[in-house]
Amino acid sequence: MIYRILADGVIVIHVMFVLFVVLGGFWVIRWPRLMWVHVPSVLWGATVEIGGWICPLTHLENHWRRMGQGAGYPGGFVEHTLLPLIYPDYWFAGGFPSWGFTMLGGGVLVVNMWVYRSVWRRMRLIGNAQ
Repeated sequence: MIYRILADGVIVIHVMFVLFVVLGGFWVIRWPRLMWVHVPSVLWGATVEIGGWICPLTHLENHWRRMGQGAGYPGGFVEHTLLPLIYPDYWFAGGFPSWGFTMLGGGVLVVNMWVYRSVWRRMRLIGNAQ
């Protein structure tokens, strides 16, 4: 039972991290110092997706599941847990294409570049006002 709770806890942390990577730039607009944590997170998240890597959190979750006699899963967290939420099965009946992960990683970069452009402009305007 404890291993399942640990595995589920890793999923919660993983989802929170993914949301922070994708949407955290909007928090940076409000709290600019958060940028020092968010930028490395975005770079890590995009690199994992574009590189087709499996996040270490996925390995940890699978470890806890195996320890609790549950089955782990092949592939990465995004492919196993998030993609079914984002994309219905019928979109990619043969499996999510490798270029799709590149598009996800690129999308994360584009969204955050747009947000950071806004942050930079705002900081520049505040600096000019002083």
